[in-house]
This record gives sequence, structure tokens and C-alpha cells, in this order.
Amino acid sequence: MGALGTAAMARMDEQLPWFRALSAEDRSWVGLVAQAGIAAFVEWFQHAGNDRPTPSIEFFGTAPRELKRSISLQQTVDIVRVVVEVVEAQTDELAAPGGEDQLQQAMLRYTRDVAFAAAQVYAREAEARGSWDARLEALIVDALVRGEVDDGLHSWAAALGWTSSPVVVIAGHAPDDDPRAVIDGLREKGRRIGMDLLAGVQADRLIVIVGGAGSVDDAARQVVSRFGVGPVVIGPEVPDLHAAARSARAALAGLKASCGWPDAPRPVHAEDLLAERALDGDADARRQLIENVYLPLAGTPLLDTLATYLEQGTSLEATARLLFVHPNTVRYRLKKITELTGYQPTEGRSAFTLQVGLILGRLSESAETWRALT
Repeated sequence: MGALGTAAMARMDEQLPWFRALSAEDRSWVGLVAQAGIAAFVEWFQHAGNDRPTPSIEFFGTAPRELKRSISLQQTVDIVRVVVEVVEAQTDELAAPGGEDQLQQAMLRYTRDVAFAAAQVYAREAEARGSWDARLEALIVDALVRGEVDDGLHSWAAALGWTSSPVVVIAGHAPDDDPRAVIDGLREKGRRIGMDLLAGVQADRLIVIVGGAGSVDDAARQVVSRFGVGPVVIGPEVPDLHAAARSARAALAGLKASCGWPDAPRPVHAEDLLAERALDGDADARRQLIENVYLPLAGTPLLDTLATYLEQGTSLEATARLLFVHPNTVRYRLKKITELTGYQPTEGRSAFTLQVGLILGRLSESAETWRALT
């Protein structure tokens, strides 16, 4: 048995690159496991006939738990294959006269049963790891939804192998399927498309965190079909998982306010729902509209032009008459407004957002004036 173990180690060193890359300590442990496996075969073979017991893989317990984590199922199969090759090469010397076929048949049965038993061990480990990963995933999603981002979040994500950036959060209604099946399907989708995906089902909401996508729209296009009926809202792209709470907050606020725009596309960007979010009480949307719409125009003729244009039902002529300017001047100012704010006053949705931004800016100035007076 000692000679067979030494030969098996030499064969593994020759044929298996991953074995050569192991540390000396791990290589030693693998050698002990191989020798224990050969000893277990000899003991099992002593039981003659068809009443031999089912082969035991207790010899895997020889190795420390850390080694089991570092060696994959495929590598375990490689070890078994090498040991079988070594024993087969010496069958004539090992077998009693006339017992060569009996030894080979026994060895085939033994290694087959060991391979199945090893697969069961790895399956149980994978199932346990899957349950633990699912709990970590749920903790990460819950922490981002509640905005509780700390170093623990990165530790959890690192344990799941998360390394991707940028990050975007997508929110929608959960389908009627089993939540576990939905999340498993999303994980499988992520593996196929080469993106990191974390998902969680909270009540009737499905929240998906996507990392490593080429663009926000690419990320949404890959997962939108996994959501249930109703709107799907894409949060803004952020640089890393630590900043994903902001994307989650915008996506969930957009999902809550999406009923204010029944004809919104699916998916829709949370940025396109700023007006509805602001009217629904979202402080981030209100602040963003004031910064993007009101402040760039404040103190310039553009602000009065925009207010008059919207109040006159987007009529160029009526706006020009009230401001005592030529219609071309109004056109020029509207173009400048588009350049400064990103919203086009002549387009319905943009005009509505600009109107809300103007009102919020006036209210903000009024509140500041009131605080100054009191």
C-alpha cells in the first residue's frame, strides 16, 4: 500500500497541474487521502463475494476541512482516476494467480461507488453553501433597501464573490412564482451573461442588483422578463456596491410613484419619474429637480420665459407678446433652457417636469425667505 501511495503521488505530480500548484502541506494531505483510499479498498476487498458492504468514503475525513474547500469535485475525480490508473498498472503483480479479472471488477465497482459517494458529499456541501449564500444575499439586499451601508456589507458581498462595478439597482413587482425559484433563475442568468446579480423578494417587490453591465439599459434588458406584471424601474448607475443604496432608493421611490404615469415604458428610468417622485414626497427627487431645473435658470430672463411659456400653454406667440420680445427670441431662450436643464419645454413630459421643478424652486425660495424673516 505504501508503494502504491507513492506511485499515485508521483503520477498526480506528473499529470495534474493544479496538484503541482498546491502548497507542500496540502500536497501532503492529498497523499494521505490517496493512501487512506487504497487502504480502504484493500479492507473492502477482503470481503469476498457479492455480500461486500457499500464502499465507505470515510477516508476523505483524513483531510482537514480547509482542504475540502480548496479542492473541487472535478479535482477529486482526477485524484480517483489517477489512483485507479496506478492500481490498474500493477494488477498483474497485485492479484493472486488467476484473480486478475476479479481484482479489476472489484476495483471498478469500488471506484464507481466512491465517485458517487464523493458527488453526494459535494452536493450536500453545495446545498449548505447555497443556503448560506441565499441568507447573505437577502441581508445585502435588505441593507441596501434600508440604506444601512457599512463595512459589513462589503464583507458579505466579498463572501459571495462580488467584484463588479459599476452597479445599478432595478425594482419591480415580484412574479407569482416561488421566490427561491425566481432568485435562482436570476443567478443562473447572471452566470450566463457574465454579470454579478444579487436579488431579493420583499413582500410583492423584486429587487435586483446588477454589477458589471456594459450599460444600464443592457442590465435592465437582461432581467426585465424576470419581473412580474407592472412597472419596472431602473435606478441610476453608481460606481460600486457601497453607493448602491442611492440607486436602490431612487428605484423604489420610482416604483412607488410610477402609478402617476400609467403609460410609462417598461422598464423606465427613475430619472424619468422625477416629477412623480417629487409629488409623492421623495426628498431626493425634489432636491434634484431644484438643482437641475430651477437653480440654473434663477436670476436670468430664462426663468421668466419658461414660466410664461408654460403658463400660456406652450404658445410662442402669446409668450412673445407678454414678454415684449420677438418669437425668435423665445425660441432661442427655449433652446438655452434645454441646454441648461436637459429638458425640452416643447415636449409634453419635459414640460411637465419643468413645471414641477419651477414650483418646487419657488417653494424652496419662499421657505428660505420665511425662515430668514422669522
